Amino acid sequence: MSTAPRVDVDMPAFWADPYPVLARLRRETPIAFVPQLGATIFTNRDDIYVCEKQIDVFSSHQPQGLMNTLMGHNMMRKDGDAHMAERKAIFPTISPKTVRTHWTALFQAHAERLIAALGAAGEAELVRDFALPFSAECLKDVTGLTNITFQEMNDWSQAMIDGIANYAGDPAVEARCHAATAGIDAAIDARVPALTAAPDLSLLGVMLAAGMAMDSVRANIKLAISGGQNEPRDAVAGTVWALLTHPDQLDLARSGAVSWMQAFEEYARWISPIGMSPRRVAKPWTIRGIDFEPDERIFFMFGSANRDEDHFARADQFDVTRDTSKSIAFGAGPHFCAGAWASRAMVADVALPTIFGALENLRLTDPAQVRIGGWAFRGVLNLPVAWG
Repeated sequence: MSTAPRVDVDMPAFWADPYPVLARLRRETPIAFVPQLGATIFTNRDDIYVCEKQIDVFSSHQPQGLMNTLMGHNMMRKDGDAHMAERKAIFPTISPKTVRTHWTALFQAHAERLIAALGAAGEAELVRDFALPFSAECLKDVTGLTNITFQEMNDWSQAMIDGIANYAGDPAVEARCHAATAGIDAAIDARVPALTAAPDLSLLGVMLAAGMAMDSVRANIKLAISGGQNEPRDAVAGTVWALLTHPDQLDLARSGAVSWMQAFEEYARWISPIGMSPRRVAKPWTIRGIDFEPDERIFFMFGSANRDEDHFARADQFDVTRDTSKSIAFGAGPHFCAGAWASRAMVADVALPTIFGALENLRLTDPAQVRIGGWAFRGVLNLPVAWG
């Protein structure tokens, strides 16, 4: 165990709102062992930014980690050449050029169809009726699993997220995760013949064309689903909520004084949809006078880094005019989120302008009903709105 000071955390309160605890830790104990998490957490932005790049010390390779044992050994849990080889193999799918010239038009078609389906109803629960199916339909295209429903995509993603955060060892959570990964394997098997015969730009298509080992193909598709569904879903709903609760800033985006991309980047800083990234200590190390031994579990708290007062004035405030260049919402270093360009296109280039352009006088029906939760993954859980 590290020599970091021990700090106990009330987990239900931390799930409801982690930011007061994280702010206190940044001030008093920027590196702390939290027994409720079974990990030493880093909360300071500069520490995280530097240490995330030290893969010889803070390794993503976690052979006994829940992600490896439940989902397979994917590129997120590899370092160095092994990581870069798989990252290079999938680049044709997620490159900025491919996103711009291929995926964005498909994303736009999904957004317009879902908005049209809302029709003249005049009200909706925007997470359920738009953000969730929009993210899932886009992800079906990107992964190549167009043979499943958007509900399956969302349910399987959530089951895997719950599984890899199941540090308490709940057997029901583990069983749901196994059922999800079995469903994904079956969907992959059903698509392999067609994509082998005629490869496309989907993740499954390019990995098969690159000759990647099938166990790695499966693991990386599961990785894409586990993170690629909840982050855009939560960012779409969350940015809409943030703008509706800050009408002056919505006016800036509508007028073009700031871009929809600026609004999204500020939301991703303010309420980091992916709030934590785990690492394994690979060798004895000392930082800030704290000693670490091999195989200790480390959590880099992105959600805390993005509210670090040393880099963001009025860090707890949502401000679309803010310089977000120091944000690490998508990580830093070699494990910078491979899906960042696709996510930005889905949320900022497509969803936000489509929603606010089509739904006139969009408003929250009851702001008090909106619920937000999570610390490792954080987002708006429901968003009742009306328009017209």
